[in-house]
Amino acid sequence: MEKLPSLYEFSSGGGCGAKIAPGELKLILSQVAKSAADKNGKNRNNDDRLLVGFESSDDAAVYRFDDKNCLLSTTDFFPPMVSDAKTFGKIAAANALSDIYAMGGKPLYALNLVCFPHNADRRLLTEILTGGLEKCDEAGAMLAGGHSIYSNEIKYGLAVTGVASANKYYRNNTPRIGDALILTKPLGVGIITAADREKAASLEDMQSAVMSMERLNKYASEKLKAYDVGACTDITGFGLLGHLLEMTATKVSAEIYCDSLPYISAARKYIDGGYITGGGGRNRKHVGDKADISRIPEWTAELMFDPQTSGGLLVAVKNEEADKLLDEIRRDDPQADIIGRIIKKTDKDIVFD
Repeated sequence: MEKLPSLYEFSSGGGCGAKIAPGELKLILSQVAKSAADKNGKNRNNDDRLLVGFESSDDAAVYRFDDKNCLLSTTDFFPPMVSDAKTFGKIAAANALSDIYAMGGKPLYALNLVCFPHNADRRLLTEILTGGLEKCDEAGAMLAGGHSIYSNEIKYGLAVTGVASANKYYRNNTPRIGDALILTKPLGVGIITAADREKAASLEDMQSAVMSMERLNKYASEKLKAYDVGACTDITGFGLLGHLLEMTATKVSAEIYCDSLPYISAARKYIDGGYITGGGGRNRKHVGDKADISRIPEWTAELMFDPQTSGGLLVAVKNEEADKLLDEIRRDDPQADIIGRIIKKTDKDIVFD
């Protein structure tokens, strides 16, 4: 059988690094929020069943449909960050499902979102969709349909609906002073995939990145339910520091233990070799002076700016429970670690130890 072409032929960049820059997106959404208000400054929906909308850049919308349950709704899609079609499908699906896990929910069903070139080998699309289906099966979510269009570049993802308790779902911006911060997956996948696009990454290093990106956050999320979690989000296109800024929401600060950051060990050599991403540069610009990176090694800073595709959960949990929770998470996600804590607001939103 004829070998399938590389997906890199159909995209100029990929993964969560393709996201619109966080500062630009924030400005756009602020204008939309103004348009959504009526003359009295109230939301046009004026419906208290919508518990979470786009006003806080959270991971999913939350809609209460009865006293006990709420629906979670999210969508995510992007161009390829790997050359293999089925692998891309798995990663894109895992990334979309992650938003439901970050909110403390269970995915129920998903819809495919597909952009595909008119002249591309149709077998590529079959492989992509098969990979997505396999991850939905692993998540216990039904794949119920979708939508497809012709496009110059390949793009794929899911719209996912989930369910959570109306009294216990997680927000991304509600940490408490004293909470410990746990990161469940290693950093560095954006850097390694950037090197792979330039044919500079070894097979072993790409396998490490792929293994991390394909990994569902389901297993870590399930372990959170027995603990006092103050906030949770997943680390994707805005990098660790960008998503941490969303978590602190200018109300508190975060202290990061740089020596405890989990990362794929090969990422450092690719940083030193100059394989960094445009998304990482946009994240650096967005963070700006909210974090003083002059005190830390440049390669460490680059890791924290690196856009993560299907990255880990960042969990703010009661400090007294952090070690026990970490032990449980490490049974399935051995590279997880406590990477910092939430502290009182300082002159910087993020400080480094």
